[in-house]
Formats: sequence, C-alpha cells, structure tokens
Amino acid sequence: MGPGDLKQSLCNLRPTDEKVLVSFENSEDACVYQISEDNALVQTLDFITPVVDDPYIYGKIAAANSLSDIFAMGAEVKTAMNIVGFDAKNHGREVLAEILNGGNEKIKECGGVLMGGHTIESPEMYYGLSVTGMIHPNNIYRNNTAKIGHVLVLTKPIGMGILTTAIKRDLLSDETTMEAIKIMETLNYLPSKILRQYDVSSCTDITGFGLIGHAFESTNPTTTFAIHCGEVPVMQDAYDLAQQGVVPGGTKRNLKYLEDKMTVMCADSACKLMYCDAQTSGGLLVAMDKDDAKEYIKKVEELTYGYAKIIGEVIPRGVTPIMIY
Repeated sequence: MGPGDLKQSLCNLRPTDEKVLVSFENSEDACVYQISEDNALVQTLDFITPVVDDPYIYGKIAAANSLSDIFAMGAEVKTAMNIVGFDAKNHGREVLAEILNGGNEKIKECGGVLMGGHTIESPEMYYGLSVTGMIHPNNIYRNNTAKIGHVLVLTKPIGMGILTTAIKRDLLSDETTMEAIKIMETLNYLPSKILRQYDVSSCTDITGFGLIGHAFESTNPTTTFAIHCGEVPVMQDAYDLAQQGVVPGGTKRNLKYLEDKMTVMCADSACKLMYCDAQTSGGLLVAMDKDDAKEYIKKVEELTYGYAKIIGEVIPRGVTPIMIY
C-alpha cells in the first residue's frame, strides 16, 4: 500500500493512553509504550513476499527487514514471533524450515529470542516478524526531530527494489545478486548501537516508501531535507535497470505520491525513480552533528561495506520538504 493510502486508513486509529510515548500519527518506525520510569516497550511488525529463490536467504532478509524498525528507534531487540503465509501446495515442509531457520539466525544475531508465531496456508508466500524491544524512555530516536544544521547520513545504498525486481525476471548477474543479498541480510543492529555515542537528532530506516518517502516523513513544518544527488550511494546496475523500466509497482506509487513534495534540480526520471525506490531491509537515515557524522562513518565503514555516506543536510523549510540538487 502506498504512503498516501496508508495515512488515510490510519487517521482515525490514534491511541489516547498516556503511557503511549510514540504512536503511528507521525509515521514512526515502531510504537513505544512506557512500563516504568526507566523502561519502555518498543513494538513493530513487518513481513514481505520472497525477494530471492533461496528460502534460507529469504528468511534472513525478511527477518533483517522486520528487526530494523527496532534499531531505527535506538532500541534493543528482546523477543520476536514469526508471521508466515506458506504455499504448502507447491512447497514442502523443508522449505518452511529453511525460511524459519534463516529468520531465527538473524534474531539471535542481535540478542533476541524467538518465542513462536503463527502460520497459515496462503497462495502467495510471505514471512516476517512481530518484534518487541526495550529502551529507556529518554533515549528514543524519533523520525521527525531533525535539527537544522545537522547532516544526513545513509548507511546502506538504495536501488534494492529495482534489483529484486530484476532478480525475479532473471536479469541480474550473479555478482550483483550476491552483493544485493549481502546488503539486505545485514542487520542495522551495530550501526544503531554505535549511534548512541553521538549527537543524533533523528533516525529512521529506509524500507517500502523509499529514500524520499521516509525522508519526507522525517521532516516537520520547520525543516527541509536537502539531498546531494551525487552523494547518495546507489547499488550497481540499479540506475541502468531503472532506465530500462525494470521498476517495482511500489516504487511507481511512491513517486506519484511524492512528486509535489520534492524539488528536483538535477535528476532525470530514472534518478527520481531511484530515490523513490521501495527498499527491502534498507539502511538507517540519520540526522546528526557533522563532525560526529565523519567519525561515525569511519567507525561503521566495515559494518556497512563502505556504503555509509553523508548525503545532505537539514535546512530551514523551503518551497518543499525535500530538495534534491
């Protein structure tokens, strides 16, 4: 579902409990419920259809995608539960076991515990997690509190939706496929943990609404995110594929919704599609102090395979919430 339709569907469901510290009214990555002076629950849920043929790798990618919302809030994963729609008519139980084993590997990697789950038969397979984390109420990363003057850091490249579409159409080289898999199955756990050492004013992760969609949700009435076109890390082959029309439907919906919310000074149509590309298990988009950002990027260089970069800055509100130049 596109960002515009989703906002309209959720507009009458806002909670009123005073213990709800973060809800979904500002399109936050997860919800936060305070349980004591020093502790709050962070909860999220996500699932995706297969993006690769290998069930074990699919399980790892889907789990990394689900867990990411907890890391975007600055929290620690505690427990997770499987959510599975399985095509039992066309696949054996060993396929399901491989998916779940892949997911459980990622849960354990960040210190979480798998507590069970629920499975139904479905003609279209999907897998993901309901995740619970913990955080101190004073340490929550919000998505729309970026300070003017802070720079924007992106920890993973974009173009993953385009590449996974190419994988399904058998259009991608083995080398680029393996690079895409490596990026998607990598957790945002350690990059999030290291952020706690620095002056961070906002954080979100880049998933289905693309870089521009999540950047737009992270602005507020006083801020614009100014993004430098040539600084955004992009996956190999993604731009050429976008020019050839190898683009997922979600990416096209994102672009339609975001057209009037961005001012583009340099990008052609393929480039705009790239910035709106619906990501699977994308990176963190962080607003932070410029000097801290330079040090942070050096610390996470190996963890992000050298993709982490400063891609722009937070400026006073201009003509549109997003500027690309």
